[in-house]
Amino acid sequence: MAFIAPTGLTLAFISGLYRLCTLRNIPFFPVYAWVGIWTSVFMIGLGMAGSSRLIRYCTRFTDEVFNGLLSLNFIYEAAASLRRNFINAPDPSNLTMPFVALSEALLTFFATTKVIAFQTGKYFNQKARDTVKNFGPVGVIVAMSLINQLPLINRFKVPTLSVAKTFELAGGRDFLIPLTSIPVKARLLCALPAVLLTSLFFMDQNISVRVVNNPDNKLKKGPAYNIDMAALGLITGALSVVGLPWMCGATVQSMNHLKAMTTTRFNEETQEPEIDHVTETRLTGFVIHALIAATVTALPLLQYLPIPVVSGVFLYLGRKLMSGNSFIERMGDGLAERRRLPKKHPIHLLGRKKMNMFTFLQATCLIGLWTFKQNPATAIFFPSVIGMLIAIRALALPRFFSEEELVALGDPTPKRSKTAQLMEEKQAVEASPS
Repeated sequence: MAFIAPTGLTLAFISGLYRLCTLRNIPFFPVYAWVGIWTSVFMIGLGMAGSSRLIRYCTRFTDEVFNGLLSLNFIYEAAASLRRNFINAPDPSNLTMPFVALSEALLTFFATTKVIAFQTGKYFNQKARDTVKNFGPVGVIVAMSLINQLPLINRFKVPTLSVAKTFELAGGRDFLIPLTSIPVKARLLCALPAVLLTSLFFMDQNISVRVVNNPDNKLKKGPAYNIDMAALGLITGALSVVGLPWMCGATVQSMNHLKAMTTTRFNEETQEPEIDHVTETRLTGFVIHALIAATVTALPLLQYLPIPVVSGVFLYLGRKLMSGNSFIERMGDGLAERRRLPKKHPIHLLGRKKMNMFTFLQATCLIGLWTFKQNPATAIFFPSVIGMLIAIRALALPRFFSEEELVALGDPTPKRSKTAQLMEEKQAVEASPS
């Protein structure tokens, strides 16, 4: 049910790698290929070694900070794109075009939000509401693109996507990357950034798959984390030798696919919709990617898609990732009146000061991640900082919060495996005096 795709965090790593190659005056594509090949080897090894079992130490604390980073990245990219329209305006005294672009982005954002929310509304029957929710976002994009072509709007020259007129690789390069065009020493040194990329893929892939396999989603088929890691390693190696973008678990696309295959029912007791069952099939994945491949023939149509509309979709995705993230919710709840909050809210057990301290620690981690990602000098190292979140949760938080408090926050300490417990009991017995 999970999808893989190029992600914003992967793009940040590639950008850091490109800057490194530029500073060292090294050809980028051969380095890109060798980093991907080493990453492929490492991931296949991790999958065969069953390393994905370690992901249980990646608790809700890490998940929430990681999803917060994804949300912030979507919103930042949308805002940066809209800001460029104001900065690069041909006539600084006439900002009509930037404001029209901003209006298109906001209209796309609100319209997409409304058509998605239509599924839980009261109008028409459930089948009609599901149809609006499933095809509404595409309809919004098409409608906004048509509106932009109206003479009244088109005269403002809102920027649209730039698409090549012929089907070719970037810069007219060869399909296969010349792997031998850099020295052997450089090929071996590519293993160092590959370790960082492997850690990013390990976190991104397993977190995305774990969100899909959440017990609340009522999936029947068991997870296959290690097989997924090995398969992703093979895919990474194939993409690397031809210089195509790396892919890993895509949280947003995976959750959208899951929700599209989910049948809900209205619970009369709670007065809220709940999951009835999920149709688990590989067919939808094949069909979706086949349709994506087929869009190559329709590339010229993309030149009519306004960039502000894409920014509006990014704003929606960023806002959507915030929903259900208790870290984001606690930021507001920390200022709320206590009696206005639910009885099971952690503020009643921990108190306002300690709950806000937990939220502050998460916010600090998010700021640290964002700083590493945005700084050109450290962008290539930020995957290692993501791994530090697990260490902070496992080693630092238990010093300040009891297990009861962590459970109230929805972040219980992972249980040790039965094998580890048996080994500890055996060692204790052997060490005890006879």
